Amino acid sequence: MQQQQAPGLFKRTWGASLISADAAYFRLWAPDEKAARLILNGTPHEMQALDDGWFEHSLTARAGDLYCFQLSDGSLVADPASSAQKNGPSGPSILVDQSAYRWKSASWSGRPWEEAIICELHIGTFTPDGTFRAASERLAHLADAGVTVIEIMPVAQAPGARGWGYDGVLHFAPHNAYGTPDDLKALVDRAHSLGLMVLLDVVYNHFGPEENALPRYAADFFNKDRATPWGASIAFEQDAVRRFFIENALYWLGDFRFDGLRIDATEQIRDSRKPHILVEMAREIRETFPARHVHLVIEDAHRRRSLVGRGPEGIAELFTAAWNDDLHNALHVVATGEKKGHYRPFAAEPWQKIREAMAEGFALPAKGTEISSHWTGDRLPPQARVNFLQNHDQIGNRAFGERLVSLVGADMMRVLTATLMLVPQVPLLFMGEEYGETQPFCFFADYEGEIAEAIRSGRQGEAENFGGMPRGKTTADLPDPLDPRTFAASKLRWDRAESPAGRRHLAFIRELADIRQRHIAPLLKQPGVPGHRILPTGDGLVAVDWMFGSAVLALRINLTDEAKPVPPFSGEPIFTTMGPGDCSLTAGELPGPGIVAAVTPG
Repeated sequence: MQQQQAPGLFKRTWGASLISADAAYFRLWAPDEKAARLILNGTPHEMQALDDGWFEHSLTARAGDLYCFQLSDGSLVADPASSAQKNGPSGPSILVDQSAYRWKSASWSGRPWEEAIICELHIGTFTPDGTFRAASERLAHLADAGVTVIEIMPVAQAPGARGWGYDGVLHFAPHNAYGTPDDLKALVDRAHSLGLMVLLDVVYNHFGPEENALPRYAADFFNKDRATPWGASIAFEQDAVRRFFIENALYWLGDFRFDGLRIDATEQIRDSRKPHILVEMAREIRETFPARHVHLVIEDAHRRRSLVGRGPEGIAELFTAAWNDDLHNALHVVATGEKKGHYRPFAAEPWQKIREAMAEGFALPAKGTEISSHWTGDRLPPQARVNFLQNHDQIGNRAFGERLVSLVGADMMRVLTATLMLVPQVPLLFMGEEYGETQPFCFFADYEGEIAEAIRSGRQGEAENFGGMPRGKTTADLPDPLDPRTFAASKLRWDRAESPAGRRHLAFIRELADIRQRHIAPLLKQPGVPGHRILPTGDGLVAVDWMFGSAVLALRINLTDEAKPVPPFSGEPIFTTMGPGDCSLTAGELPGPGIVAAVTPG
């Protein structure tokens, strides 16, 4: 089934939709039930049983009406495809008119991916109020910094009022702690008016551990024999399950006009059918929105190249890009000396892994088998990777949520930041990084009972994987992830952005962003995959050239504290950390920590 372009006016397989101002239809997949009722504004209505476990009912209804479904045992459940909830995931669902919002940026069609400079943000901690509306008021700050994309951490309805978002239960409903569906549309609208694209982080590999009613009436939605790290995996082999997630992706891109999605942990999305659900989803998205710049980003620990492969004309056939943990991990090892947990595979030969991750993409080999048989290439353009120095995982899973700026010196941080912005891969900042935020970002959640205790006990293990416990600290010192004060302490401190230090760092980011758009983005827009060469250097140095036809982008990086000889390069420097009049580079040496980037025009 292909979604129509008019938002809110297509007939979804799942959930409730208004078909006119005063009529709606309601659908529920409940294969374990012999009968089901729709409870609309407190009045029960028998639903018609259809084939393959579906129930349906059409009747008079209006936007704002409350409804839920009643199972055979009399229990009430929310619509699993609810667009909004009055309370939490277990309360009544709200019928939403998706066509009611009046878009101010209706002509917006997005921006080319090569112009992407991403800022990842968490709605609840991005502003003091922690709402969609409050976030909208801060977007001009990001646009002024040179950011062109905001990537919003998951907002699907989950239990409680605070959390990272990766334990969503109702995947179509924006979390009511952040605001209404129209509030979220207003955020996207405001971003577009500022020239910002908006990506939404979505979780298609599991449901949260509480208040998910699907197993009660649709046990076949899950595969208990195929576990993920977060519980039973999802049975994508089922037609109804496939439609649930494909329609969810189309819903966010169509009704809310997001410019793309970031799909969490795709290695945990397992499917024995052909084509794989990821392939089918990406193809349907591309077919549904051919006139828009829609960008699909994956987090894939298996490093599967076929997911981000390009067609003959260099156009992404499935997904646009994949997160590149390898570059972060290798840089983190050399910058901080931390080698435990996730950083252990990068402890040996980290300098070579940095060079490979910059030049080729991933430094470690792929783990799983490729899932698309149509892609036979072996090389990918740089923009098929998203680089970062830190993100919500690397900061928030540390014992005390320290940002990288608190772990390395100012000169090292400056060079690492310039490296992130000037390599050809797409850069991603974590909120506050654009002005040098030092406030920690911790893991936080809103649960009680056994789950809360399990979360508390699991924090030490996560801390060991991300740097370990600082000297002199014990588990008794760890912030309590269930304490509201941990959440409050993770909010950005916007007064830092207005401080002299914050303004200087913001100007630094703005300068790098401008350089990237003027010199690097045009190279990335050229057809084909650039060549590259890693020049021989000793440890502490990185020298890579990328050849875009006859044009060359050259980076020379010194991550030591001493001046070091670096390979020569041609072209004019577009950025250097050396001061005016410093002639060390002319003599073949680059002071450290330092970086120089140069472009030879084609």
